[in-house]
Amino acid sequence: MSDRKSTGHWEKLGVDPRTFTTPEQFNEFGRNHLPETAGVEITRVDTDRFEGRMPVHHGLLAPNGFLHAASVVALADTLTGYATIVSLPDGAASFTTVELKSNHTGTVTEGVVAGVATPVHRGRTTQVWDCVVTPEGSEKPIAHFRCTQAILWPR
Repeated sequence: MSDRKSTGHWEKLGVDPRTFTTPEQFNEFGRNHLPETAGVEITRVDTDRFEGRMPVHHGLLAPNGFLHAASVVALADTLTGYATIVSLPDGAASFTTVELKSNHTGTVTEGVVAGVATPVHRGRTTQVWDCVVTPEGSEKPIAHFRCTQAILWPR
């Protein structure tokens, strides 16, 4: 058992996602929040490779008929955020995103997109994560996402 302290928000939810080890726990955690609204499904929980998928539906499309860039970012940011949670240093309370960037190199209009988040840097004050998003079953990326997370410590 680690010496991690609870945070106010997670305590109000009655959960501590820093202890989650299964996709089902994260899928339940995202219920009634943006991940569920976007249709994000976590498929792999691992500190070195966090994976998920998101079915493409009309509500995720831009008016031009293509997958909205913000929808892709919703998937990638969810995966990297959850990966940060399970990678928090002992004693850390939480995290917050301080920067994110995405390069979109393709798009889809239907099907399912999948994301794979991997760590670039995991320090005591910041973490940096990459996420590559592809159409499910393809190796051709439609987006490359990177974010920097600030690690929050109890006061």
